[in-house]
Amino acid sequence: MAALTKSELVASLQNEVRILLHLCTKIDPAMLDYRPTPKQRSALELLQYLSYMGPTMVQQARAGGFDPDAYGAARTAASARDYEQVLEAIAAMPAAYERLFADMDDEEFRKDIVMFGRPATKGSFLVNTVLSGYAAYRTQLFLYLKACGREELSTMNLWGGMDPPAPA
Repeated sequence: MAALTKSELVASLQNEVRILLHLCTKIDPAMLDYRPTPKQRSALELLQYLSYMGPTMVQQARAGGFDPDAYGAARTAASARDYEQVLEAIAAMPAAYERLFADMDDEEFRKDIVMFGRPATKGSFLVNTVLSGYAAYRTQLFLYLKACGREELSTMNLWGGMDPPAPA
């Protein structure tokens, strides 16, 4: 994994979790049922998805390919989580990433896999699907928050995972 080291990938995934948890502090419980259109996920459903997506995808890549039964079980478990349980699951992810990558060497990142019908190396799948997925879905959550009236949120919240400094 020449373009990105294992420790950099783990740190990036952990940072995504940190930003996601920061955005979660901006959610009012009344916003959890918000969905932009009837066929889109609600805010709670989006968070339920995010409570399993990353670690499950890493496990699947490590195993060498997509396992619909294991993925379905993870989805079913996540869909039963209430908001507090979702937050607990997300908060546990930084340690999970440490464990999931602990014994993975550079050679394993270069191994070929087929995920969702597309060939890739494990490393490129992890970056292009898991890491990029966080950026996409946290942006979706950010937009939900903005649509629910959190107009004070800015790119600092979305990309820095922090509130902007108070005006002087």
